[in-house]
Amino acid sequence: MPSNAEESSGSVRTGRSSAAGSAAEKSLRVLEAVAAPGGPHRLTDVAAAAAVPKSSAFRILASLVDQGFVRQAPESRYVVGPRLRALSALVDGGEPAGVGRVLDELRRTTGQTVHLALHSGETITYIRKLEGDQPFRTASRVGMRMPLHTTAIGKGVLAHLPAGEVTGLVAATGLPGRTPNTLTTPQALYAQLAAVRSLGYAIDDEENEPTIRCIGAAVLGPSGRPVGGISVTTVTFLVSREEIESYAPALRAAAEALAPLL
Repeated sequence: MPSNAEESSGSVRTGRSSAAGSAAEKSLRVLEAVAAPGGPHRLTDVAAAAAVPKSSAFRILASLVDQGFVRQAPESRYVVGPRLRALSALVDGGEPAGVGRVLDELRRTTGQTVHLALHSGETITYIRKLEGDQPFRTASRVGMRMPLHTTAIGKGVLAHLPAGEVTGLVAATGLPGRTPNTLTTPQALYAQLAAVRSLGYAIDDEENEPTIRCIGAAVLGPSGRPVGGISVTTVTFLVSREEIESYAPALRAAAEALAPLL
């Protein structure tokens, strides 16, 4: 894979096959697993999703239940607790006002649906969605987790991660196909990531969902590491690839405007 950044000197977590990480990192991964859609979650599933041993997951969950961040549901399953919901409300309420303005400007400029997502491990999570002025609605929703290699935002994120970290993520996920257009080989993905770095944006051309076409760009933190991304979502039967690529200047401007706000 062409190198896009110097590899960090520390070890790279390689996903669910690794139980590495500090106690704090493991606890945060367990909390993420409990908060994932589809709950209440079984202990076994939480442990697998968080990449920690089952015994460790049980101890962490017991502590989180005691603190009110997690609640134990019937049949030994786990769901988000009241303290985490309160924390989420505080975070949502504290979002910089400029974020909404940037997203709304991009929506008005393109007339299309706009997504904002944050990067976490092997996925991105949508945190904002603004519907476009179009006679269709997409199935995406706030809180939904999506793969990196199948989405425009995800590929934008991958393009700006250190090469060694990308290799580890690819090995961990295995690049499963979601549609016939999904990039399922490392060689194809790495070639496209090089193009993303050159162009400043990524395209999801029915790679994540049939009939859905998106253009996305990474939002970079102060160190140049991607914290997430922004995308414009369309449908293939209304918007051609050439037309969606014409949104690139507005998209890149929005990504740059969001950088100091996230």
